[in-house]
Amino acid sequence: MSDYVATLLANVKAQNPAEPEFHQAVQEVAESLTLVLDRHREYRQAKLLERIIEPERVLMFRVPWLDDRGEVQLHRGFRIEMNSAIGPYKGGLRFHPSVNLGILKFLAFEQTFKNSLTTLPMGGGKGGSDFDPKGKSDNEVMRFCQSFMTELARHIGANTDVPAGDIGVGGREIGYLFGQYKRLRNEFTGVLTGKGLGWGGSLIRPEATGYGCVYFAAEMLAARGQTLEGKTCLVSGSGNVAQYTVEKLLDLGARPVTLSDSAGYIYDEAGIDRDKLKFVIALKNVRRGRIAEYAAQYKTATYVPADPTLDHNPLWSHKADCAFPCATQNEVLGKDAANLVRGGVQLVAEGANMPTNLEGVHHFLQAHIMYAPGKAANAGGVAVSGLEMAQNSMRYSWQREEVDDRLRVIMKNIHKACITTSERFGVAGNYVAGANIAGFLKVADAMLDQGVV
Repeated sequence: MSDYVATLLANVKAQNPAEPEFHQAVQEVAESLTLVLDRHREYRQAKLLERIIEPERVLMFRVPWLDDRGEVQLHRGFRIEMNSAIGPYKGGLRFHPSVNLGILKFLAFEQTFKNSLTTLPMGGGKGGSDFDPKGKSDNEVMRFCQSFMTELARHIGANTDVPAGDIGVGGREIGYLFGQYKRLRNEFTGVLTGKGLGWGGSLIRPEATGYGCVYFAAEMLAARGQTLEGKTCLVSGSGNVAQYTVEKLLDLGARPVTLSDSAGYIYDEAGIDRDKLKFVIALKNVRRGRIAEYAAQYKTATYVPADPTLDHNPLWSHKADCAFPCATQNEVLGKDAANLVRGGVQLVAEGANMPTNLEGVHHFLQAHIMYAPGKAANAGGVAVSGLEMAQNSMRYSWQREEVDDRLRVIMKNIHKACITTSERFGVAGNYVAGANIAGFLKVADAMLDQGVV
C-alpha cells in the first residue's frame, strides 16, 4: 500500500467512524487506483478520489407509520446522492434491519463505479431504511412506503435522482412508492425503475442482475476457451438475483446445486432444475417462506441451518467449478475464499454488492482464479434500469429479445473494458483492478472537465 493510499484511508476512517463497510469499499478501490494516480498526477492534484469518496449530499429523515394495530412505528430513511458527474444519481433502495449510514455509503460509492462501467449516463446513489418488510402485511408495507416517499419525493426526479429496488424492495414496494410520488408531484415520470410492465417498466429488469452476472461469467470463460456447459455452480441467496442467476445458468447448461437465506442453505447434488427453481420462486416471491422448505419438498437436497458461531460458511466448502455469491455484503470471508479454491472453484462472479471481504479478495487474486467483483459482474441490473429510463424518456417499450440483447452487449463491453484496462496498467487478467480503474477514469475525467464542484 502506497503512502498516499495509507494516508487517504486513515483520513476516511477518522472522518467516517464506525462505518467498516464504507472503509472496506474505499480501500479496495484505492489500492487499485495507485496504478493510475502514480501515472496521472493531475488526478491526485485535483483530489478527485477524495472528492468521489465524499458524497455530494446525504439525506437522513424519520419515517413514522401506523401498523395494523393502529400503533405508531418509527424508522430511519436515507438517501446518499454520491456522484452526479456523468448523469443523475442512480441506485437502489434497500429495506432491511441492517441498513445504516455506513452500509449505504459503501453501496453508493460502489454504485458510482458500477454505473460508469455500463457506459450509460448515470451517476451513483443509494438509499433505504432499517424497515423490515418481512412479516408485514401488504397494508403495512404500503403505509410505510407512502410515508417514506412523502419525504423522499422532494429530493428525487427523472433528471435528478432515480431510485430502484434492492434487498427488501421488489415490485410491490416500487408500486407503492411510485403511486405516492405520482400523488404528491402530480406527474407521471420515470422517477423509479423496476416498475410494473403496465406502467413504465422494462422487460428483463427483474432478471437483469442475475442474467448479467452469468453473461459476465460466460465472457470470462470464453476468454480462456471454455463455456459454462456442464459446470457445477454454487449460488448463495434465494431472492431475485439468485433466482435468475440459476435460471440463466440452466439456460447455458450449468448445474447449480445450492441456494440460501439468512436461516441456512440447501445443497442439492442432483442439481436445481427448472421445476425446482419454479418451486423456489413461488416459495420466496409469493409465500415468502424459508429455503428450508426446499429440502422438505425434494429428498435429493440437504438443509444446513446457519451457525453464527462458525468462522466460515459451509456453503462455500462444497466442490464446484464456479461460485456466484448473490446474497449480501461480506458473505465470503477469507476462510471461505480458501475453501472455494481448495474445492476446485476456478471462477467467482459476484451477483451481490461486495460479498467478499478484503482478505477473500486478496486470496482470490493470489490464487489467480477468474474473479469478477460485483461492480462489474452485477452491473446488469442497473444497466437495464438505465434502459428502462431511456424507454420512459421515449414513451416506448422494447421487446424482450431487444432488451436481453442490449444487456448481453453491455456485459460483454464491461468485460472488455476490464480486460483492456488491466492490460493497459500492467495487471493483465486482474478484473478487480480493471473494473476499478475503468470506472474511475470516466468519472474522474468528467469531474476534471466540470471544475471544482
